[in-house]
Amino acid sequence: MAPGVVASAATDSGLNHLLDPRKTWYNNKRLIALNGWIFLLLITSSTNGYDGSMMNGLQSLSQWQSYFNHPSPSQLGLLNAIQNIGALAAYPFAPYLSDGIGRRPTIFIGALIMCIATALQGASQSEGMFVGARFMIGFGLTFAANAAPMLVSEISYPRYRAQLTATYNSLWYSGAIVAAWTTFGTFKINSAWAWRIPSILQGLPSIAQVLLIFFVPESPRYLLSKGKNEQAMDVLAYYHADGNRDDPLVQYEFNEIKTAIEYDRTIAANVGWKSLFNTPGNRKRMRIIIGIAFFSQWSGNGLASYYLNQILTDIDIKDSTTQLLINGILAIWNLICALIASSLVERLGRRFMFLLSGIGMLVFFTSQTIAFAQFEINGHPAAAHSVIAFIFLYYACYDIAFTPLIVAYTVEILPYPLRAKGFNIFNFTISLALIFNQYANPIALAAIQWKYYIVYCCWIAFECVFLYLYVVETKNLSLEETAAIFDGEEATKEILGQGLHAAGKQDSDKKHSGSVDEVEHHVGTLEKV
Repeated sequence: MAPGVVASAATDSGLNHLLDPRKTWYNNKRLIALNGWIFLLLITSSTNGYDGSMMNGLQSLSQWQSYFNHPSPSQLGLLNAIQNIGALAAYPFAPYLSDGIGRRPTIFIGALIMCIATALQGASQSEGMFVGARFMIGFGLTFAANAAPMLVSEISYPRYRAQLTATYNSLWYSGAIVAAWTTFGTFKINSAWAWRIPSILQGLPSIAQVLLIFFVPESPRYLLSKGKNEQAMDVLAYYHADGNRDDPLVQYEFNEIKTAIEYDRTIAANVGWKSLFNTPGNRKRMRIIIGIAFFSQWSGNGLASYYLNQILTDIDIKDSTTQLLINGILAIWNLICALIASSLVERLGRRFMFLLSGIGMLVFFTSQTIAFAQFEINGHPAAAHSVIAFIFLYYACYDIAFTPLIVAYTVEILPYPLRAKGFNIFNFTISLALIFNQYANPIALAAIQWKYYIVYCCWIAFECVFLYLYVVETKNLSLEETAAIFDGEEATKEILGQGLHAAGKQDSDKKHSGSVDEVEHHVGTLEKV
């Protein structure tokens, strides 16, 4: 796919012209309620973020170190990686639950497992019990993390879908902040409760989801796929048009989703795992999805995410208080950067943000490597301080795209019948990358220290080339329109044409008639892509 074609792929969505400009997230009661339920889904990511930061913090606690007999680098690798090993065990089942019983019940099952697991983690009496509990956390998290971001994207009001879906992964850092400052607050407790309290608190988001998840509306796309047309129409009308089933926006969404599902069933009667690679469009999708999944973990971020205390010790910052403070401040910095980036996804575009993120990471990770090497060779304190500064600048660039966009972009480029399985492949790839990182990073850091950074410098350079060649622009498009641009003219005309026809038919008072002409032009533009 030529870069010039990719860069010109985006245009305005047909349904954007049907949105009421007076209706915003803060002045409409039903949108406020909908976004409140969406927030309950977004905190799924907080549980995952909490885990990485908690394990970072626990390694700085002498109480945790002594309780588990000062784990060796390989033991630390297992303690960190076991959560992702648990996730791997659940991947074969997660998409079948999401597509089979629905998004909400799948989240409930995952959250319930995590509630039990975090209680066991906090009550651990041995390393084996701690490892087993973390395996269960990963197992449960897979179900919730497979369904939650898809449900966010599928029930969001169109104007806010991209920003809300991008916020999902950005809230990883909200969990990281709570974990970092919890461990900072408990490290002076002179007992095992210094690490038990943070371990138990990891379950709070899951408890909220177990109690409230069935108040959240089910995905209209899931309901339509099961033939529950009236229920799907009710959800769209209630939250997107104040109950008006004849609103042109509701008719456009309903018919576009229905047509897209029927079209995908026609071209892929058996939507199995093989179908992810059967067509040129799907192969393009999977190339991008697998690529950005690996990049999200193999860009050097795994070093500071899980082994910040070891890095700080290597540059002679050994005080536990200082280490925990840096960990907590870094989490806040990341959350701010990621949320700012989430708010800009529809203005800047996905492709531009990925490229800016990759180039920025390369510059500042290389700078970090040079500063680390200077400290190791010459021992200058200024070089150590530079390492810390470049870690913060590196993460600012990472957070431009690889925090907010990897989940949002993956979900939006997959058509509905493949969304759960394709998103599962994305999460599976991340877990594989994480397991490698969590085993290899502590051993490599201990063995060759700053020289290990050179490997990541070379890899990030490769990432930049890949992003330039293959990332497709998708800003200002609906889920169905985004999926259609991978599948050629026929898919685009069929899916968008049905939505346009339904919206125009309902718009009997002609107040949207000018917009309809623009939508027809939009269909033609997408066909050229």
